[in-house]
Amino acid sequence: MGTQRRSGPMTIQAIRDLQDGVIGRVYCASGSYAILRDSIGKGRLVDVPPHLDYELWQGPAPRRPYVDNRIHYNWHWLWHWGNGELGNNGVHILDLCRWGLRVDYPIRVTSSGGRYRFDDDQQTPDTHMVGFEFDNETAITWRGLSCNRHGSNFVTFYGENGTLELDSNGAHVICDAHDKEVKRVLGGSIGDSEHYANFLSAIRNDNPLNLNAEIEQGHISTLLCHLGNIAQRTGNSLKCRASDEKEEEGEGGRG
Repeated sequence: MGTQRRSGPMTIQAIRDLQDGVIGRVYCASGSYAILRDSIGKGRLVDVPPHLDYELWQGPAPRRPYVDNRIHYNWHWLWHWGNGELGNNGVHILDLCRWGLRVDYPIRVTSSGGRYRFDDDQQTPDTHMVGFEFDNETAITWRGLSCNRHGSNFVTFYGENGTLELDSNGAHVICDAHDKEVKRVLGGSIGDSEHYANFLSAIRNDNPLNLNAEIEQGHISTLLCHLGNIAQRTGNSLKCRASDEKEEEGEGGRG
């Protein structure tokens, strides 16, 4: 679900410092993911390879003919099965943003972007910008670039007294309000092995409250990805209820 960094030692330290007020009141988190992916080309209808149980692979989704450029990875870029870079890698970043800001469900979601780099079968955006607003006067922005590696740090938190830049392995830099560096911490583990150990310990000790990231946290971070994609596909600004993640009814529900 993309929550394993909640068990990374240096990431835990960074979020603890953030929430202890190292940059004052934090009001915005901005995340970025940039990678250089190739075109997936134009697929052809072909016979299913003998080694693949395509019926099982499709799961509960409505059936589609087999196309030769879909499996094993490119299904991520087709709306029928996947949810693009936002759901693929964005969830890791959005979970850190939520954790640092101590927010759950947004009250407004906006999206812009599209498939700009290649003319191929990909349906999900290769250039995607999503904004989330919360009812405690905070916001999260996410930018995904699938066809250009140039990008900023993993996550940046903005506060009244400075910024905290956090990398994917927990390395972080704290700057004051004048953008002068005041602290630099080297990274360590992303948190995979620590996350496994935490999960197994909670099972062995029958103590689910000891989980670093229990299932609801994964659900909420994943929900933000779905909301961003809904806003993108509908072209609407989504207004939601912060209390229960549902869309607002009646006037002003969709912009």
